[in-house]
Amino acid sequence: MKITVLFFGISSDLVGENQLEVTLEKAISVADFKDYLQEKYSSLDKIKTYAIALNESYATNDLVIKDNDVVAVIPPVSGG
Repeated sequence: MKITVLFFGISSDLVGENQLEVTLEKAISVADFKDYLQEKYSSLDKIKTYAIALNESYATNDLVIKDNDVVAVIPPVSGG
């Protein structure tokens, strides 16, 4: 199963990429995908939380990521 992962803001800096094509063995939940990201990119530990969007909509941890989905990693933002 292949998915596209987009990184925004500081998550892009920490991973060193803006976009990746990721191959997974099977469909997984957003919560499991977050665990996968933490294992593969331990530098993401530098941001305490981040949101996941699945196909341009914010996703809850129980949603399942499927083949050809687009997953976005969205770190906390601040501004003025």
